[in-house]
Amino acid sequence: MLELRAVDAGYGDTTVLRGVDLVVPDGAVVALLGANGAGKTTLLRTASGLLNPTSGSVLVDGADASRWPPHRLAKAGVGHVPEGRGVFRSLTLRQNLRLQAVSVTVEEAIERAVGAFPVLGERLDQVAGTMSGGQQQMLALARGYVENPRYLLLDEVSMGLAPIIVDEIFAFLAVLAQEGTGLLLVEQYVTRALELADLVYVLNRGEVAFAGEPSELDSAELFEQYLGVTV
Repeated sequence: MLELRAVDAGYGDTTVLRGVDLVVPDGAVVALLGANGAGKTTLLRTASGLLNPTSGSVLVDGADASRWPPHRLAKAGVGHVPEGRGVFRSLTLRQNLRLQAVSVTVEEAIERAVGAFPVLGERLDQVAGTMSGGQQQMLALARGYVENPRYLLLDEVSMGLAPIIVDEIFAFLAVLAQEGTGLLLVEQYVTRALELADLVYVLNRGEVAFAGEPSELDSAELFEQYLGVTV
């Protein structure tokens, strides 16, 4: 289980998260919703070790991981696909996957990546920065997938992509969920995220405003109040 318990976190003197409790059970899909500036990216960065909490704890299987560096959390099975095409643009696709392959061989990493997104198999020696935005995002997702993480934190992975690519990405996320990977999903396509989710948390100004199952949401009221959209 990946857990945040009473977490405060922020940047310098600015507190972004306040007393956040959140749980990603093994094999569950957790949707993390909130308006822009609510603290979603900060929460993912804290959960993956890129940012240390100022108080509270990040726990992995009950062990306090609050001060673990990102590579130790990754070794414990916590993967993170950040917002904004998390790839090395000057390297080829093959080189990107080679860097990600730690506990698996490069061949195994390539096999898993191409199995997830077959189009990548046609571009193994292409420089990542010359690929389309959708293909770069597929590579970013594949890099997070090749090490077979127990938990994968996903920050707006469909942002700015064509609808057909979004469909492919959500199909991939559904496969991950079926394989038992725990997902913590920040996603602009709220309805599609909720279709996958077992649990949902809504952040409002750095605090948890709702935690429960998607069926418990009073969607119209909550979406308008906390997400700034109507349904």
